[in-house]
Amino acid sequence: MVESTKAIVINTIKYGDTSLIVTCYTEIRGIKTYMLKGVLKSKKSKIKAAYFQPLTILNLIASHNSKGNLNTLKEVEVAYFYNSLYTNIKKQAITLFLAEILYFSLKEEEKNSILFQYLETAFMWLDTHEDVANFHLLFLLNLTKFLGFYPKLVNESYLYFDLMEGAFTNKKTNTTISGEKLNQFKKILGINFDVIHKVNFSASNRQEVLMILIQYFQLHLEGFKKPKSLNVLKSIFS
Repeated sequence: MVESTKAIVINTIKYGDTSLIVTCYTEIRGIKTYMLKGVLKSKKSKIKAAYFQPLTILNLIASHNSKGNLNTLKEVEVAYFYNSLYTNIKKQAITLFLAEILYFSLKEEEKNSILFQYLETAFMWLDTHEDVANFHLLFLLNLTKFLGFYPKLVNESYLYFDLMEGAFTNKKTNTTISGEKLNQFKKILGINFDVIHKVNFSASNRQEVLMILIQYFQLHLEGFKKPKSLNVLKSIFS
């Protein structure tokens, strides 16, 4: 079935010497993976390998097959040209990290327009703002709304937050956080991107909250892997 859709590039893998396998999150079909035969060799092709940088927003005309099969692209154009995402070193680190997060988190081959709109809007925001040191923390937290395990914002005065249950509690378990860790985590609950720069994190606080969020994802998503780019992100914001 030939369809037109917006898409966000999530992952690109070289296949052989001349081809790419590209995973995108599409507006109309969720996760889709495409085989781009000969794209690294042909200089005359209208589809360029440069289009498939992490988190690039594209307009696609694609031939979509049944679930689990590789699809093909007929036409590709960039829908939004980033100004700073690939030139600012901090934004580069965030971009690579979030692309990995999405690759391990998004599996459904079905339409979710609200999630697509969130991703598109968030990446445009990242591109057009400068104070982005805390962006990835709030992005991950907000992503849990669409994945089904956003924290329950009741009983915030309780002593613990249970990462497995996604709720505040007075009962300590091996998946609860408390004390200073909990205080830092609570700073990003219930806020939006326009005030994220006002959240006062030290470098160590920021890393602590990030590791809490990574653990949160690991507990709730089967097969979720700690991103390889995590160490790069840590070094950039340390």
